[in-house]
Amino acid sequence: MRWFNHAIIEKNLILMGVLTLITVSIGGLAQIVPLFTVESTIERVQGIRPYTPLELMGRNIYVREGCYTCHSQMVRPFRDELERYGHYSLAAESMYDHPFQWGSKRTGPDLARVGGRYSDDWHAAHLRSPRAVVPESIMPPYAFLDRPLAYGDIADHLRAQRSVGVPYTDEMIANARADLETQARPDRDAAGFGTRYARARQGVFDGNAGVVTEMDALVAYLQMLGTLVRFSDVTPDQLRQQ
Repeated sequence: MRWFNHAIIEKNLILMGVLTLITVSIGGLAQIVPLFTVESTIERVQGIRPYTPLELMGRNIYVREGCYTCHSQMVRPFRDELERYGHYSLAAESMYDHPFQWGSKRTGPDLARVGGRYSDDWHAAHLRSPRAVVPESIMPPYAFLDRPLAYGDIADHLRAQRSVGVPYTDEMIANARADLETQARPDRDAAGFGTRYARARQGVFDGNAGVVTEMDALVAYLQMLGTLVRFSDVTPDQLRQQ
């Protein structure tokens, strides 16, 4: 004999709601509970580090201006994307992103591997007047980013990031302002800065060494995307040969 009757359940809205909730809860718990038994759901990859203060400010500007609405930062593991953009995206590359910039909406190209592909001058010129560099571009101009960068509270930004798990140290927070200025002014001694942020590059990113601007910050952020990981160290030989 059948122990339940579909007709009774389907005619009773409250009963159906309760049983649906129980079913969904069981499925959700089956997915979530096992995650608490592992140390991390993201495989650690050598080379990944927190953003420098200047890169972090640039990322804040990137999010503020809605760049993510037209540019994803997720190269999918498909041949056409690998040939156009490079190695597929790793979860570890976004482990310090709050929020991450993965997605599939692309009005413009994916930017996960844009770092180092163009010069600082190209990026600054493209942001100021996109069609002067790429005639078919529909991107709006961002020449207003040449205004001075407000970074007096940069240490607080790092503290906020640390509160959600980004491993900024007390030393990084104490030197946040100095490190930001050092990265944007190549004439400064970068010994301490280089120790705290491996493979971070100094530069006059906007072409004007007289003042640290929002353009400096955004270009610095773009120029580090996809540059931290040596993909030959994390990709199996059989995939590299395809």
